[in-house]
This record gives sequence, C-alpha cells and structure tokens, in this order.
Amino acid sequence: MGTQKHHAPALALRAMVGAAAGSLLLAVAPPPVAAQGFEFSIDLGLETRFFPEAPQFPGQLDDVQLSLFAEADLSWESADRQHRFQFTPFLRWDGADDERTHGDIRELYYQYTNDRFDALFGVNRVFWGVTESRHLVNIINQIDAVEDTDEEDFLGQPMINLGYQADFGRFDLFVLPYHRERTFPGSDGRFRGALPVDPNDVTYEDPDGENAIDYALRYSHSFGAVDLGLHYFDGTSREPLLRPNASGTALSQFYQDISQVGLDLQVTTDATLWKLEAIRRKGQGSDFDAFVAGLEHTFFQIGGSDADLGVLFEYLNDGRDPEEAPITIFDDDIFFGARYAANDISDTSLLAGAFVDLNDGSSALRIEFERRLNDNLFFEVEGQVFLDVDPANTAAAFMDDSQITLRLTSFF
Repeated sequence: MGTQKHHAPALALRAMVGAAAGSLLLAVAPPPVAAQGFEFSIDLGLETRFFPEAPQFPGQLDDVQLSLFAEADLSWESADRQHRFQFTPFLRWDGADDERTHGDIRELYYQYTNDRFDALFGVNRVFWGVTESRHLVNIINQIDAVEDTDEEDFLGQPMINLGYQADFGRFDLFVLPYHRERTFPGSDGRFRGALPVDPNDVTYEDPDGENAIDYALRYSHSFGAVDLGLHYFDGTSREPLLRPNASGTALSQFYQDISQVGLDLQVTTDATLWKLEAIRRKGQGSDFDAFVAGLEHTFFQIGGSDADLGVLFEYLNDGRDPEEAPITIFDDDIFFGARYAANDISDTSLLAGAFVDLNDGSSALRIEFERRLNDNLFFEVEGQVFLDVDPANTAAAFMDDSQITLRLTSFF
C-alpha cells in the first residue's frame, strides 16, 4: 500500500507543465493594444436545499441547507485563433457542511491550435460520453461529489493534452501528473453513509501517491450517422475504495491502480439516438465489465407548438465485486424519463426520470427544471425522491435524503 510521497519525476513533470505553458505564453504574448482579445464574465449564485425528512444519521443537518457560489471566466484568444489562455476559478460557501465550503481551479491552461494539431498545458475539464443516466467512460476528471449527486460536476485536472486531427479521426494523448481526491460531504452533510469520509485519511496503491503519473489515449470520429469514441486509461482510479478506519469512526479512502478500455457510441436514425457506453477495467479485484445502453427518441413540435419532447430509456449493468472494488448502486438497473424543451426565448426545459433496481425494486425519481428569467438571471429547480428503498440496497444510506433544490444564478 502506497502513501502520498512527493517524488522527483512527478514533481518535475508538473513543473514542466507550468514552465512550458509560461514559455509559450511569453513567446506569443500580444502587445497591450490587443486587449480586445480578452473576455471576462462571472456567475454569482444562491442555492437552497430543502430536506422534508429527518436525517438518518446523528449530526446531519436538518431541514434547510443554504449556500452561495461564484464562478469566473477569463479568457484570451489571439486574432488568428491559434493561441488561447483560459482561467476558470470556482468557489462555494455552505452554511451547514464545512466540507462543501471549498474552492477549485476548474480551468487554467494555455492552448495552441493549428489546422491539424493542438496542444494544451495546464488544468482543464474533459468530458466524454453519450448516455444520460451514468457517464461510465468519463475518467479524466475527478468528480466534485459535494456539488450534487448526479456526478456531473468535476474538479480541474492538471494535464498535458496533445491532439491530432487526421482525415479518419481525432487522436488525443493525455499525460496527467497529479491525482485529485474526490470530495465528500462532511459529518454535518446529507448524502453520506453512517460513517463520514475522512478527507485526511487517504492512501494509494501506487508508491508515488497523488504524484503518480496517469496516461490516457482516445480516438474519436464521426462516420455519417455514427459518433464513435475509444479510449485507454492507465493510472490511479478516480473512484476510491472506502473502508472503516481503525477506530471505526470514519471511512478512509484507498485509491487503486487500474487500467481501463472503453467505448462510447451514438447512432442517429431520424428522431432516435441509440447510445452505448461500455468499459472493461483491471486492477480493482477481478476484471469486470460495465455498460449503459439505451435510446432517446424526440417528438418535435408537439401539439403544433415549438416545443420538443424526448423520451429516454437506458439499461445499466456493472459486474464489479463490491468486496474488492468501490461499490456502485448501478449494478442492474433501468432508467426511464422524458426531456421537455419549450424552445422559447427563456430557454425553458424540464428533465424528469426514474431509476429502478431490477433486483429489489428500489427506486429514485429526479426532476430538473431550468428557465431564464431575463438576460442576466437564471432559475433552476432540482428534486430527488427515494422510493421503497430496500434496506440491503447500497442506496439505503440516502433513503431519508429526498430533497428539493432552488438555485438562482446571476450572470455578469
């Protein structure tokens, strides 16, 4: 079992990322008169969570959770669009859960692009995948799990990303010199188990710990109606194995070394999207496969209006051994739902869906509503309800965490 030791090769590579980006920026830095290439914006938000049920575990917050957040965006692009600098910091203050009060650099990179080749140095967010219910292939960035339960918020990842666009597809190489630990709710927070996760009790299988260097390769291409992605990853898992500490008062995190191959595929046939994400992983006990497969069919201009309605169905399967690998609630489940887009000036949309465990019938409902109130104000409602959760199901830890979230974001 490894520890978080700082080793010269990894530290040297991390320094190289910064030095290379700095050198390139100095080499191409525009004169002061090029200030028009800069853009700046900031989002400020207020969020309130309501929990109608009493907490399941001692010490957890009750009733209301209030927080404030801010995300800025500063970018510069050269006139020929070959050089770009991006900076995106994020900050949240939470009135109830200290672990949810946190800041992060989501993006801080320099990128060079020409007709065929591009190179990125710094911190970035990368998204892969096509399915709605779970993003199996999205392995570059660590999940920011204190933000939401849908696993769609990510921490910035230090990287070197080299890309080449050939006539027959795009090739990407990622060198990832630093591992980000997953965030978890604190002892006061909801959406946790009987034992909170200790953010300071972290070990690694790799002797280089958080400084171990990960690698990823990806090929992507569109063939008419087919969008294809293939990837290979070798390095430290983004999912920690959670185990009780020696005193039994909290959970420790253990990050294993893994290798993974994956496929994401989307086929468009008229109004229907056929979707698949699949992986095979080694390093967390026995080798295992996991996949999400399904479809999204859209009915356009329903009832003679401008609105569209999409229906979704996906099947989720995961063959991991919960004794050896990080546990998952998506071992044998179905997801079905609907997406409504009003296509109006306010960008009104509604997504509603349900997960059902095919083994014990445990289910959960989720609703997301969005609407722009004016040019600078955006309103969101998110709701999540747990129904008939079997006590033996992994999701039983959250059975009393049904909630509704109200979020108001102002854009400047």
